[in-house]
Amino acid sequence: MARGIWTVLIVGWLGLSLAACGYRFAGGGSMPEGIRFVGISMLENRTSETGVEDQITNSIIYEFTRSGSVTVTDPARAEAVLSGVINRILVDSIAFTSANVAQERRVTIYVDLTLTGSDGRVIWTVRDMTANEDYPVESDKLATERNKREAIAAASERLAERAFRRMTEDF
Repeated sequence: MARGIWTVLIVGWLGLSLAACGYRFAGGGSMPEGIRFVGISMLENRTSETGVEDQITNSIIYEFTRSGSVTVTDPARAEAVLSGVINRILVDSIAFTSANVAQERRVTIYVDLTLTGSDGRVIWTVRDMTANEDYPVESDKLATERNKREAIAAASERLAERAFRRMTEDF
């Protein structure tokens, strides 16, 4: 019983100590310049992967909405607009069978993102932000394509999380 009390006291003290020194997790800050309403434009797709612009844009919208620290709104009514370009999507074989046949591949997405104020001024930008995900190669080409799409979806979510975290870091 006394052991449980000490555990609670130590955890409580640790929590208060971390809060007192201003420690917080990365990305827990606010949007640059206190922006509260952001519009998110459809990303421009410069790759041969059809529909990837929808996937990545929707992941970004979801991440911003999920945060609760900003309201995603129509770009025409926003204080700032996030736009971007999907520059390339690379697919590399990363594991092979003994017969030099691809067994696993990695998809890597490269994007540029820019947050522009309603006055046209660039507030935040990042170039060649990447995210990747591995996926298995199947003997059935349709199954491999499905695995690739799922990998792109997972990499899109990771990319959106990374973009939001980097944009909201307070230094």
